[in-house]
Amino acid sequence: MALSKNLKRKVESENRIFNEEWTEKYAFILPSFLNAKPTCLICNEGVSACKEYNIRRHHETKHANFKVAFPPKTEARKRTIEALKGGYAHSSRILVRGLTSQQKVTSASLKALWVLAKHYKPFVDAEVFKEMMVTVLEELDTDKSMDGVIGSVKQMSLSARSAARRIEVLSDAVQGAIIDGVSRANYFSLAIDESTDKTDVAQLCVYVRYYDGKDFKEELLSLIPLEGHTTGDVIFLKLEELFQLHSLSFEMVNLIVTDGAPAMVGKHRGLVSRLKQLAPQIHALHCLIHQSVLCARLSGELKDVMEKVMKIINFVRGTSSTQHRLFRQLVAESEDATHNDLLLQNDVRWLSKGKSLDRYYELLNEIKAFLGMSKSKAAADHLILLEDENFMSNVAFLCDIFGHLNKLNLQLQGKDKTIVDMVEKLESFTRMLEMFEADISTNRLLHFSTLKRTAGKVTELMVDFIKRLRDNFTSRFDDYSIPKDIIDFIRDPAVKPADNFSSLAKETIPSLDQAALEMEIIHFQTTSVVRDALRSAESVWGFWVGLPCSEEYSNLKTIALYTLTMFPSTYVCESSFSAMNAIKTHERNRLTHKNLENCLRIKVTSISPDFKKIVTSGRCHFSH
Repeated sequence: MALSKNLKRKVESENRIFNEEWTEKYAFILPSFLNAKPTCLICNEGVSACKEYNIRRHHETKHANFKVAFPPKTEARKRTIEALKGGYAHSSRILVRGLTSQQKVTSASLKALWVLAKHYKPFVDAEVFKEMMVTVLEELDTDKSMDGVIGSVKQMSLSARSAARRIEVLSDAVQGAIIDGVSRANYFSLAIDESTDKTDVAQLCVYVRYYDGKDFKEELLSLIPLEGHTTGDVIFLKLEELFQLHSLSFEMVNLIVTDGAPAMVGKHRGLVSRLKQLAPQIHALHCLIHQSVLCARLSGELKDVMEKVMKIINFVRGTSSTQHRLFRQLVAESEDATHNDLLLQNDVRWLSKGKSLDRYYELLNEIKAFLGMSKSKAAADHLILLEDENFMSNVAFLCDIFGHLNKLNLQLQGKDKTIVDMVEKLESFTRMLEMFEADISTNRLLHFSTLKRTAGKVTELMVDFIKRLRDNFTSRFDDYSIPKDIIDFIRDPAVKPADNFSSLAKETIPSLDQAALEMEIIHFQTTSVVRDALRSAESVWGFWVGLPCSEEYSNLKTIALYTLTMFPSTYVCESSFSAMNAIKTHERNRLTHKNLENCLRIKVTSISPDFKKIVTSGRCHFSH
């Protein structure tokens, strides 16, 4: 026991001292406050231990270009290091200088509640957080000099009512910034979707994408409760009311993307048709991710195979809790199993079908063993099916093809995806389908590893499915609401545009100067400065935002920003619904609609409010 104690590694006993040379070598300093960690001057991140290895690894991994731009032992490097040190010292001194002690307390409570909302926590947790801080501070230092700090912590207003009120203040500040940005933008797009919360209230999620002069923003414009019917007329009236409330114009909307539900795209009374009556210039798009899922709908024999697989999964997992526990115990005892359970399929979730199939196949031996142990007739029937070579070949094929579809789906998901990004991925996958067809037709199976591993038999059914899938992708993604020639040029402006490019652009954006546009294209594609910028750009939108000599290419940049402002999918709405359900749980089912919207906005926003401005504005009262 004594030996083990002596062998315990203690960082504090290793006498690690910060070497001043590391500042010049790695751009690191050691702050003067208690228990400080070595801090990088470039990114302000700290490392866990005061060791040269940790510091060097951080510098070489995250700032590899620093020594290229500023070679060691040069005057340029010394000046840069000194400038970074000065900037760090300046930022360290900024502790809400102009605020009184009471205002600092209020500012601290606002920031605490910001963190609270970011982590889906209910308002009542704020009081727990306050009690925890007092306890920690008392435990850390009982010196009288801490009394003032502890008193300030106790003074923070963090009751449930205060938390709700201050969360609203923060949310209003964020929404104000969003409305201001949208109002200043030349145009913006909308992503709209609807889902029910934990209390079966339909919530309409409205997102806006706009260019603020520096960057593209995707922000929650509103979360609107729909207490009764969710028809296109109702949704339109709610949206119209929202625009009137914030003095926004539908004339500035360039595109609306929806999930394709009848209430959204109905020919006569759908939201899109109602909007087009008001603003004919609005383009409409059916969510590209949703369309890619629809392309892969099963029918006939393959649909029957999928349903039988789901029946087996449901038999193992859903017959009884006891049966499910016994299966999990069997899997846990298996040395070959890589997972501990099967996954139920959910049509609402985009990746569910592929994940369920993949997990099913990985646990196939355990499923067979479990069914063999069962004495029921259903288990015997399922076991016979698993011994059928043709059935198992089809299952293996579905595992492979849905694996490819899931990879595509993941590439299409995520914030800040542009319609240009989406088109590129979809075109690439359509070409892959041609390759898959040739691969499976010749029985090489280079891209069907599960089918090949099981020595499965390739059937005409599989070839026909891939052909139909390719045709579905080709037909569904033939129209992107704006001419594809425009999208192609924005994606690769080095390639000569279509002959009718300027006419298409003029039809899309009537305010363009077509004659000037044609002159801009010629000059644009023959200028070395533009070519150099294109080669060095990290992304399509990054190139157009930072386009050199922008004033010379005003029409071209207008086309690019107009297109890049368009939402390609309703992904932001879908991800917000997940956050909404994490906020409004069964335990918080009495949360008001306004408080739900406030919490959700803080969770999903990329905008940070001006805490000092809020405090000095007097919107938050002090606690005495």
